[in-house]
Amino acid sequence: MAFDLKFVGQSIGPTEFTYDWQRVALYALGCGATEQELDLLLETRGPKVLPTFAVVPSFEPLHASLVKLGGNMLTLVHGAQKCVLHKPIPPEGRLLTTAKVTALWDKGKGALAFIHTETKTAAGDHLFDTEWQIFYRGEGGFGGERGPEGPSYAPPEGKPADQRLEMKTAPTQALLYRLGSSDMNPIHSDPEVATKVGFPRPILHGLCTFGHAGRAAVLSIAGGDPTRIASIEGRFTKPVFPGDTIATELWTMGPRESYFTATVKERSEVAMSLGRVTLR
Repeated sequence: MAFDLKFVGQSIGPTEFTYDWQRVALYALGCGATEQELDLLLETRGPKVLPTFAVVPSFEPLHASLVKLGGNMLTLVHGAQKCVLHKPIPPEGRLLTTAKVTALWDKGKGALAFIHTETKTAAGDHLFDTEWQIFYRGEGGFGGERGPEGPSYAPPEGKPADQRLEMKTAPTQALLYRLGSSDMNPIHSDPEVATKVGFPRPILHGLCTFGHAGRAAVLSIAGGDPTRIASIEGRFTKPVFPGDTIATELWTMGPRESYFTATVKERSEVAMSLGRVTLR
């Protein structure tokens, strides 16, 4: 299916998303939250909301934008993700999200789409923005511009990380995450589907790995308070399987800025690279 290049620059929405504290807690559990992080899980403590929860209200308008853009959906992979938090996310509410395909770059062997979303409360308060980079394998060569190179947030070469947190995922992690995120792609749950696309078993959602990295940032540099996170972003490089251990390493780059990577400990494979998180 060819791309509809006329859709680049157009918006979809606003799309409504209503949620309560139980959805927030379920999402946190899907991202591996433990009994040591009750601020994320108990209604008597808010609960406080992980900054990476911003992807959840944005997921439906993102999908609608990809359908409108066209291209072969079977070829796409999640390249990178960014969340910018303007205010702490409330533990319940009604949100309205608008999505826009801001660019479609021709990378030769593939195409790279940028989708930006903006989410506000029903009262009009601007809560957060997200940016999704979606790569279409084999869908390049349509004559478009290659686009600029992205920023490099590589940690200082040879410098040990200032913080390291290891988080063991459960064998049921992807099954739990899909309930809190509404990402029902069967590659993360059905062994037959995962095998058909070349994996030995279902893989963890990239955004679940992103959520684990977000938790690591909250615990290590934000004093356990997710409301201190102003932005978080990173690139997806290798798959994680449920049961793997995600080791997030962070390098302090300034008083409110850190770079990070997330590595599968068992295989020493980097699952997320060029990560960056900022504090308020």
